[in-house]
Amino acid sequence: MMYYFIGIKGTGMASLATMLYDLGYEVCGSDQEKHFFTEDELVKRGIRIYPFDPDNIKPEYTVIIGNAFLEDFPEVIAARKQCTCYRYHEFLGELMKDYETISICGSHGKTTTTTLTKTVFSRFAKTGYLIGDGEGFLEKDSRYLAVESCEFRRHFLAYHPEYAIITNIEIDHVDYFKDETDYFNAYQEFVRNVSKAIFYYGDDEWCRKLEFGDLEAYSFGLNENNDYYLSNIVSDTVSSSFDFMFRGEKIFRYDVPFVGDHLMIDILGVLSLAHYLKFAPEEVEAALHEYVGPKRRYVVEEYKDTVFVDDYAHHPTEVKVTIEASRKRFPDKKIVAIFKPHRASRVLYFAEQFKEALEKADEIYLLDFTSIDDKQDGTDIDITYLADMIPGSHILPENEEGARILAAHKGECLVFMSSKDIYNIAERVKELI
Repeated sequence: MMYYFIGIKGTGMASLATMLYDLGYEVCGSDQEKHFFTEDELVKRGIRIYPFDPDNIKPEYTVIIGNAFLEDFPEVIAARKQCTCYRYHEFLGELMKDYETISICGSHGKTTTTTLTKTVFSRFAKTGYLIGDGEGFLEKDSRYLAVESCEFRRHFLAYHPEYAIITNIEIDHVDYFKDETDYFNAYQEFVRNVSKAIFYYGDDEWCRKLEFGDLEAYSFGLNENNDYYLSNIVSDTVSSSFDFMFRGEKIFRYDVPFVGDHLMIDILGVLSLAHYLKFAPEEVEAALHEYVGPKRRYVVEEYKDTVFVDDYAHHPTEVKVTIEASRKRFPDKKIVAIFKPHRASRVLYFAEQFKEALEKADEIYLLDFTSIDDKQDGTDIDITYLADMIPGSHILPENEEGARILAAHKGECLVFMSSKDIYNIAERVKELI
């Protein structure tokens, strides 16, 4: 069987394509010809990637359609006429039924938490995974499957996992969700799909409002009123140690190579599920020391005295955390924020929050929208809308001139933030420096 992916370089799409390839199926797909970081795993496997063209579609293909492509997209029209077709989330929901699945969902931290989950679970049993950085892996005899599960347009309601971790609930995808209550209700609906146990961030006010019925549910967080929490935390610049607590009882003292409250919370969700499943804590700790972070999630590179930070931050809360983490980690350097937004509706809705978050940097550069779905809902603003709100900010051309402007910040900390392809200009700046 040949699986054909429309938009194969998409974050989840690339991951799913690699999983099907690893299961032994033939896989190919189409996308834009410019480089996206998510295609690296496809290239490693020799998966063919074609430019978009309706003539690519053959009647014998099973076609998986990326969520960025609407029904009027030429390849989608061609596929609907002659092929068995699935939307990405529909196909993934069916695939998940064959494994003991852990869904990791939430507004922030999904990718890191999913990566932590697959790292820990792989220590105890064969574990497949789908991570939103283009990485996926699955074998037919895998026991567990860890899946980054996105709430976008309620797509995660296609999933029926045995276990779930909810990292937080903060409104996003405002082109679709009407308000905070509508956004929360999607998570409440998702909870009803979980069959065995759910673990939720109890320091989040919206998570606390969830109703679980007869489902086993456990809260985790930094406050002692949670079922699972941390105590006696000691951190330096590269590692942390803490007592892992369950309802007042010390389970184990962990020593891990991580720093920062947001990472502690992500780790805590995984530790809670691991404890529930009776995984030996000594083995869990050993697995955490083997952790390799996901692509584009606070990746730091240093070129002589210049620091490059690459992060997927595309929501104001994530932008704020990324800049603050850079300030804490590199206190002696000027922090230069370079931000490329995704979806005009998100910028319009969160404009004031983006302004406040970006102003935590010493200098701010803004790149314009370039993605296929940035203005899909009809919101028609450009980057000047945000730039006009931030005195002293600069609109940066995404070309050689822009790269040279950033290269003039040699010796400083350049923080590149976007869920889109900002890394291409970052690579050019590195070459210039």
